[in-house]
Amino acid sequence: MTSVENFFKQAWAGLRILLVLTVVCGVLYPMAVWGVSRIPGLHGNAEATDTTSVAVVREGDQYFVPRPSAATLPASGGSNKGELNEDYDKVIAERRTEIAQREGVAEDQVPQDAVTASASGLDPHISPEYATIQVPRVARASGLSEEKVRELVSVSTGGTFTTTVNVTALNRAIDAAS
Repeated sequence: MTSVENFFKQAWAGLRILLVLTVVCGVLYPMAVWGVSRIPGLHGNAEATDTTSVAVVREGDQYFVPRPSAATLPASGGSNKGELNEDYDKVIAERRTEIAQREGVAEDQVPQDAVTASASGLDPHISPEYATIQVPRVARASGLSEEKVRELVSVSTGGTFTTTVNVTALNRAIDAAS
């Protein structure tokens, strides 16, 4: 057998393997996984929303406000603007003024996480400091005592490396307590 014939024989074998693996890995396997996910009773429905990890944005003074989002859905990712960008500085200053007015505090009391998005631009968790300045507003609007709202904040506070308040869980707790 000549080297040219041997080359074409090996190329044909490689092409057949490529086609078979494309069908198996690119069509059959994904269809099988999707089919199994549709079976009722198997750890929920894969197309259902996992609300433990999705921020539920609720509007109104009776709810805690999460961090600002830097992303436009469906994409995620933080802004690439930095402290030396005048547009970014303007946005931060506007947010700081707005939050200070809404919460009835001085602008220098507004924590950094209240005016800046997380690295992914999607993390709604806030610092305990940001939650603290929101307690009086939420208590007034929800009809709960400040003590009860602080207790709910405490229950929703945790973290491994940094201490944060889970705004989604906290707003659900506010609904349940109201």
